[in-house]
Amino acid sequence: MRGRRQNIRRGIPARAVAPNAVTALALCSGLTGVRFAIAGDWEKALIAIAIAGVLDGLDGRIARLLKGESRFGAELDSLSDVIAFGVSPAIIMFLWSLNEIPRFGWIFALGYAVCAALRLARFNASIDTAEHPRKVAGFLTGVPAPLGAGLMLVPVAMWLWSDLWWFRDPYFICGWAALVGCLMISDIATYSWSSLHISRAWRLPALLLVAMLGAALFNAPWHTLSVFMLGYLATVPFSAASYRRIRRRRATPAPTPPADPAPAE
Repeated sequence: MRGRRQNIRRGIPARAVAPNAVTALALCSGLTGVRFAIAGDWEKALIAIAIAGVLDGLDGRIARLLKGESRFGAELDSLSDVIAFGVSPAIIMFLWSLNEIPRFGWIFALGYAVCAALRLARFNASIDTAEHPRKVAGFLTGVPAPLGAGLMLVPVAMWLWSDLWWFRDPYFICGWAALVGCLMISDIATYSWSSLHISRAWRLPALLLVAMLGAALFNAPWHTLSVFMLGYLATVPFSAASYRRIRRRRATPAPTPPADPAPAE
């Protein structure tokens, strides 16, 4: 009986079940995207990856809300991200375009998946690090895996609404996969949600913009997702420059105040 109680204490606390269940759903959604890609249903494949991205954004917030953070949850989240945002987009892109040049196409698909795994391994290795200067400043290192998956699938989204053949050109996709993979494992500082600060005067316009974005997402999903992801890609040079300014400002020593003159005797 005592051994059973010890096993219960060593297991997952009840408050951690909900966020871990959401993480497992994200993994299942990512793999379901592969199933739709095998059937040639590209729209549903993209929707499945998008749902996985939404669930991935929710699990951490649910864990913090319920105070259910655990090392088990962090490891499960990374494994889920590798599959949902590394392996699944690579297979989808191979089935959609890269299988026309199977030898070289598979190499670039594998390269993207390996980059996603390397990024998440780097993240896990830094979990126990005491100091995260970029995180404190509101920045991430490289493009996070969910956004990397979104960038990887941008050509599919643009092809769905434009029907332009060159978005599906396998040589273009090879270069695109190499670019996205390099951004994920790069040392470039990228914006995180905590780095976004909306002034009080812009809060109502920001709410209006979010409402319009939601309406556009329902009425023209592939146009909206394409513009959103390409807009995020355009912010990468600005985020790198912004973090360089912050780092220089921190490295500059504060001026020392002048010493008080000695009193006259």
